Amino acid sequence: MLGSRFIEFELEYSKTRNLSVGDVVRSDEIFAGGHVWKIYCYPYGTKKASTGRYVSLYLRLVSKAKCVKAIFEASLLRRSGPGRAKRCTKVYPPNGISSRSRGWHEFVSRSDLESGSVRKGCVTFLCGITVLCDSSIAVPSSDIESHLGGLLDRSEGTDVSFCVKGETFHTHRAILAARSPVFRAGLFGPMAESTMACVTLHEIEPLVFKTLLRFMYTDSLPVDRELGDSITDMVKHLLAASDRYALDRLKLACAQKLWEGVSADTVADALACAEIYNCQELKSRCIDFVMAKDNFKKTVLTESFISLLHKFPSIRAELRAKVGS
Repeated sequence: MLGSRFIEFELEYSKTRNLSVGDVVRSDEIFAGGHVWKIYCYPYGTKKASTGRYVSLYLRLVSKAKCVKAIFEASLLRRSGPGRAKRCTKVYPPNGISSRSRGWHEFVSRSDLESGSVRKGCVTFLCGITVLCDSSIAVPSSDIESHLGGLLDRSEGTDVSFCVKGETFHTHRAILAARSPVFRAGLFGPMAESTMACVTLHEIEPLVFKTLLRFMYTDSLPVDRELGDSITDMVKHLLAASDRYALDRLKLACAQKLWEGVSADTVADALACAEIYNCQELKSRCIDFVMAKDNFKKTVLTESFISLLHKFPSIRAELRAKVGS
């Protein structure tokens, strides 16, 4: 053990009323184990899908370090005494993957916090940082993404091209086949594409296919600003493409992005996408959202949701079953 530090992080809760999801309140610098840390508190949480119902709490490593292993503990000081401690362990970076913060995006619900922990307009978190000795050899993060992504950008060794509405994309059969059973069947099976040097695709837009290829080569989505002017529309197109080419991880990544933006106004659209493209994870969460006490009347009486129920009887049947239970 290199050192530990326990502090009381006081949040002036009464001054957080005008904050939104994603707004952060930071602690002063904390020195522990030869490193500098900060506590990051998000009074309305970090995820839009939680609709501001939870307080998020994180420990962040501020100083530059290649490998720091630390235990972060936190508990909420209640009027009648400390609550049950929340505890998590984090290695910076874990297994070579760089990550400098650790905590809970749902540390405590705002309702629980307000009912038992606000005193004189303030909330106090009891936080402990224990920095551990780690003699392991730091392993750099994986760079396969940059290597394969560069291979796609440079078009080296390509052996099959795709023509999408006037744009040509040069690719590698083996990589596409390894990533997608649909591409594998088309490029190495008895279908005509297996002998074609250039395959024409009709039911996909060039930017969507470009983003799809980038994911297949790097296993990651681009940042939001690279997804075009309408992020939601692009995500929906990618969801459709991931279903078509059996890219399950991409499908779930798209589902998560749609789920993060779900509200009473958008849940019908998200449910329609989940039903059309067979995404049960997104569908289940949307139905649970609708069935929540505070959301039911806001959603089921809207024009978009009524239209959804007429178009998809299966969703209507699931909602009835939920109401009946």
